[in-house]
Amino acid sequence: MIKKLSLIVLTFTLLTSCVSKKIYTDLETKYANLKKENRALTDDVASLSTEKTKLSNTLNKLQSAYDAAVAERDRLKSDYAAAKTNLENLKASYNALEENSSASIAANSQRNRELLAQLEGKEQALAAENERLNTLKKELEKRSQRVAELENVIAAKDANMRALKDAISKALTNFEGKGLTVEQRNGKVYVSMENKLLFQPGSWSVGTEGRKAVQQLGSVLAENPEIAILIEGHTDNDPYTGNGQLSGNWDLSTKRATAIVNILRENTSIHPENLTAAGRGEFAPIAPNDTNANKAKNRRIEVILTPKLDEISKLLNDI
Repeated sequence: MIKKLSLIVLTFTLLTSCVSKKIYTDLETKYANLKKENRALTDDVASLSTEKTKLSNTLNKLQSAYDAAVAERDRLKSDYAAAKTNLENLKASYNALEENSSASIAANSQRNRELLAQLEGKEQALAAENERLNTLKKELEKRSQRVAELENVIAAKDANMRALKDAISKALTNFEGKGLTVEQRNGKVYVSMENKLLFQPGSWSVGTEGRKAVQQLGSVLAENPEIAILIEGHTDNDPYTGNGQLSGNWDLSTKRATAIVNILRENTSIHPENLTAAGRGEFAPIAPNDTNANKAKNRRIEVILTPKLDEISKLLNDI
């Protein structure tokens, strides 16, 4: 819905050269929502990383509890063996005394009954401890399996993102040295294109060379439907001095991001629901705006590719 609204706004802008206050207000609202969603996704990734750490800590605690239970079981076994030996000794003593004194026999009988009661109690305690140990072991195995599945899913997604980065780098080889870079950081792939490859100063119309680069990028993205695609527009801190169609750098960066989205949407194999356009203005620079070269770096489009986390969320809920 956000992409459709952005397209309508762009169309009205090109036809009438004037943006109504209502449409602009709606765009601002939608952009604020997108920004919240972006922050929420970032928080989700941090939350997932924290959850994994917590799970690892829980697993370590369960392992410690399991080790302690094994030690307790061994102690009970040792006590049981000692009590059994003592009982055997008393039985032998009882047999020896039976011939000499009925009084001694009675005393030993009472002692035997006491020892038998103690032995029965230790047997019951040992059985209960073994049952608790088995339950703890099953729980430990279950959680270990879930953690292993989670680690496998994360590793698979990292491998897929590396393969995606390599495929994009290969597809965009012809644009190396023209203001285009491809990087993988924190489980995401970042495709950065400086404005000199895409736009004329003050314009959001993509040039021929830039359109070709975006289309080649789209051909790779079309083969990866499980990837969320965020297109961010960035400017330097020089005030916008173009015509009255734009309110400033933030508006310009948004329109440039939307222009990239529109080119990607020409590829019908890319799912529109995977696309998000956002303008960052001059507020997310990658270099100080103190030289012309640094300002050129800040004037860019960043395509941020993120794996969908539905499978990881399901595994976390099952643990």
